[in-house]
Amino acid sequence: MKNEIKIFSPATVANVACGFDVLGFCLDSQGDEMVIRKTTKKGIEITHIEGYDLPYETEANVAGVSALAMYNHIKPKCGFEIEIYKKIKPGSGIGSSAASAVGSVFGMNELLGQPFTKQQLTYFAMKGEALASKSEHADNLAPAIYGGFTLVKSTAPLDILQLPTPQHLYATIIHPQIEIKTAAARAVLPNEVSLKDAITQWANLGSLVHALHCNDYKLLHRALQDNIVEPYRKNLIPYFDNVKYAAMCAGALGCAISGSGPSIFTLSKGLDAAKAIEQAMIKSYKPTQIKFETHVSKINTKGIKILS
Repeated sequence: MKNEIKIFSPATVANVACGFDVLGFCLDSQGDEMVIRKTTKKGIEITHIEGYDLPYETEANVAGVSALAMYNHIKPKCGFEIEIYKKIKPGSGIGSSAASAVGSVFGMNELLGQPFTKQQLTYFAMKGEALASKSEHADNLAPAIYGGFTLVKSTAPLDILQLPTPQHLYATIIHPQIEIKTAAARAVLPNEVSLKDAITQWANLGSLVHALHCNDYKLLHRALQDNIVEPYRKNLIPYFDNVKYAAMCAGALGCAISGSGPSIFTLSKGLDAAKAIEQAMIKSYKPTQIKFETHVSKINTKGIKILS
């Protein structure tokens, strides 16, 4: 059995317009790399971090907290060292904290001979995610572990459904170089919504799930609407409406906030369409003088993976 493993922990998009806190999908081209190593010294230790300034203290690091949750549950005779090569910017809205939380428990599970299921790994990772967002939710964690689209039916008890992914579905992401903390983005949301808005959102979410099962891109287009969260959170993202208008005019099936922002995602059919939408988003955002990055990614149906 291996004593060391190197993994790729992917970026993810959560909420997916109408699926606040329950729906997410996995990206293929962005993610962190992590090295997990078994040691004779018991406990969890973070020994190396590159990319962004993150805490080395185990209890203050998302990867460390999720690792501790799993470690204290199984109580192995060994310990673990964690190296984090952070490539997803914290606060970017594409699952930076989730990638860390998932990476540590996935790597440990592999080195221990896979004693835990994907759903159990998600449960441990939720403990780390809660450190970043101040609440236990799994809409980024689940797609990172399972791949493709996932629906979190419940967090207590944890119940995750893996959904099909249409073959030609692509995502285009624009990431304005500003930071929005998940906890801050939650703070702007109302505690109550109207029954009319709730019904509309339920209908959109049900339609979106049906569209994924049926490869129905026209229905996807009609379902990718968020009338509950977006009206509040879009005010945290400069020029959001301009970018969305440009993307939709360029042929996007839908355009919405990725997670808590500031990243904005679109879905489209085919790589050519995704690239055309990317160019439209770039053209729209260039005059703002705000630095940004864009990415085009096929939906990653495998999730987290072993590199070596």
